[in-house]
Amino acid sequence: MSGNSDPLTPRAKLAVTAGKAAAAVSRAAGRGSGSVIGGRVALKLDPDLLARLATHLDVILVSATNGKTTTTRLIAEALRAAGPVVSNALGANMPAGITSALAGGSDAKYAVIEVDEKYLAGVARDTDPKCIALLNLSRDQLDRAAETRMMAEHWREGLAGSKAVVVANADDPLVVWAASSSPNVMWVAAGQMWKDDAWSCPSCGGVMQRPGDDWFCGECGFRRPTPTWALSGDHVLDPHGSAWPIHLQLPGRANKANAASSAAVAAVFGVPPQVALERMYQVQAVAGRYDVVQFMQRDLRLLLAKNPAGWLETFSLIDPPPTPVILSVNARGADGTDTSWLWDVDYTRLTGHPIFVLGDRKLDLAVRLEVANQHFQVCENLDQAVQMAPPGRIEVIANYTAFQDLRRRVGN
Repeated sequence: MSGNSDPLTPRAKLAVTAGKAAAAVSRAAGRGSGSVIGGRVALKLDPDLLARLATHLDVILVSATNGKTTTTRLIAEALRAAGPVVSNALGANMPAGITSALAGGSDAKYAVIEVDEKYLAGVARDTDPKCIALLNLSRDQLDRAAETRMMAEHWREGLAGSKAVVVANADDPLVVWAASSSPNVMWVAAGQMWKDDAWSCPSCGGVMQRPGDDWFCGECGFRRPTPTWALSGDHVLDPHGSAWPIHLQLPGRANKANAASSAAVAAVFGVPPQVALERMYQVQAVAGRYDVVQFMQRDLRLLLAKNPAGWLETFSLIDPPPTPVILSVNARGADGTDTSWLWDVDYTRLTGHPIFVLGDRKLDLAVRLEVANQHFQVCENLDQAVQMAPPGRIEVIANYTAFQDLRRRVGN
């Protein structure tokens, strides 16, 4: 339902105004962007506001454990070729933050919205999306999020019968199980580096067989669907078999996979792969991720990794040894307070790198690195770590709140 007729009631307009005022007060007080508090205030005044704000938009939802902020940004860039876009670009991905984002998009045609996994079904119900991108599911925030199979089941039930085109990763069995309840699915071979959450069949609990890139359950027959889009090296293969080069300023295989899924989403709205991929080149960093900053006369590259799958992908893109690496881990509310996931990360991949450890849970991380036979030094803060690091660019890998702490310290 695109068009510019005003869908907002007087109550909704009041809610939007009050939300923007609350956000402005929050920003003035130095408490961040204010998008979450603004959205909360607005939804308190009009609980149906999210649905009202979405009525004139073609909504695209993006959900995953890893890569959703970056993919949201890539899709938004691609769709700007077809019209104005509103997006929650800073990653406030629960209903309050999403409401704030849409409140600023009265002139937009498209809304490209990152959604926290736990809230996907509810946000889809409220916003009637035209397209939903599902990238991956893995263990994350163990104290808050459900076990991964339960999350896949939650998605499957919430998306059953959805009218949206679901663009889903054919290489993640949990995503395939979740998306299979939808009547209109476009499968993308985007790859899956982390497989430790998908060794049992989400359909029957049997053991998954994984010959090469294929996968199937030997007990119930649940298997990898045939993709129509695929990541192939540095190219995206479209449904006609044409290969389109990927040119990104963002590093790593995972971002090429994100670009492949984003190109498939853009095609749903008539943006050709060549145009979509060319526009994605403009993205240099995403909410600080991948930024190279100068701090204490040193170059630091800031990398976000918040769960085992994310750390595995990040280790694959850092510069080789003897590049120094700083690791920072917190366990605050936004991170999840359970740090047992540290034991699922293969830290032997850092062998040969000088490692410096900081953050609220630096000692938890130190124990894990000790067991992995890594050489490391525990530091009190970023300044000390940078002073101790040998010459060369420093790779800085941090989980969510640790990453925000570091960005503030380096003035990013």
